[in-house]
Amino acid sequence: MRPRRRKQNWVSNVETLQAWLMRRHFAWVATPWHHRSQVSEREVTMPHVVSEAEVEFSAVRAQGPGGQNVHKVSSAVHLRFDIRASSLPPDVKDRFLALSDQRINKDGVIVIKAQASRSHEKNKAAALERLQALVAEASHKPRIRRPTKPTFGSRQRRLVSKALRSGVKASRGKVRD
Repeated sequence: MRPRRRKQNWVSNVETLQAWLMRRHFAWVATPWHHRSQVSEREVTMPHVVSEAEVEFSAVRAQGPGGQNVHKVSSAVHLRFDIRASSLPPDVKDRFLALSDQRINKDGVIVIKAQASRSHEKNKAAALERLQALVAEASHKPRIRRPTKPTFGSRQRRLVSKALRSGVKASRGKVRD
């Protein structure tokens, strides 16, 4: 009988994530200019990568039903990341703290719990991946909305619909002879 091969996790640590992001960035740079319009704006900007030194991991027991192993092994992971003390740029920190997420407490510490896998390392990688997705979301700078005037046609359509609606409402009154 052949021994089973372990599945390789594509994000085993931060260094491989950084290498993957750099390959993705340079793949975009190497694309011809006429193909770049198909790449979204979020892929163009290099997201900020959080180092493992800024993250604190703690092993906890997983919740939910399980076999005899679930009560003995602490395979779930709590990831703690202090946003205010991190090396992120100030504007990214402000957007990160402004996110309406229940995982961010009032001290500016984000707590992510990963317990989907039975392996401690896979849960650790999943928690790091979710943190990196949140950092990428916070590093995306929203476009400034510039107010515009309504067009002449839209104003005319609005007035016509208002006149029709007022006619409908006026016809709902008492019938007068």
